[in-house]
Amino acid sequence: MHKHSLKNILAAIFIASCFFFSCSKDVIYNEFQSVQHKVWDKRYEYFFNFEINDNSLPYNIYLQLRNSNIYPYQNLWILVKELPPSGVFTKDTIEYMLADDFGKWTGNGITLFQNQLSLRKNYRFPDAGKYIISIRHGMRDDKLKGIEDIGLLIEKAK
Repeated sequence: MHKHSLKNILAAIFIASCFFFSCSKDVIYNEFQSVQHKVWDKRYEYFFNFEINDNSLPYNIYLQLRNSNIYPYQNLWILVKELPPSGVFTKDTIEYMLADDFGKWTGNGITLFQNQLSLRKNYRFPDAGKYIISIRHGMRDDKLKGIEDIGLLIEKAK
């Protein structure tokens, strides 16, 4: 067998195994939204609509971000609102570190870095039904450069 053939077979096995393991999780919701012109205006909220059918189960909720290396800060403050099917909405302010103390980005990538940041672990939604989670940034800059995509991932907790 040629070296290139073996490399191609090993690459195909690796990709297939990644797909298999990533699909084996019980993903309830996974959506990305692009930041218009790659500049996140402080007044703009991103809304994620999803449905929870079984509120007796615990869920993990992740914020997913894709930032370029022009993002000017080490951290990112996020303002999160959760609107349940009934009742009062909840608000939370969360700080995420996107770079270490030496300026190395924490996410995966070369010039575009993807981070999966925990919003809630083993969370039980109060009710079954349709939910809305909105996300906006809480940084001092009105227009925040370098954040390219914002996503929300919800999976059943194991």
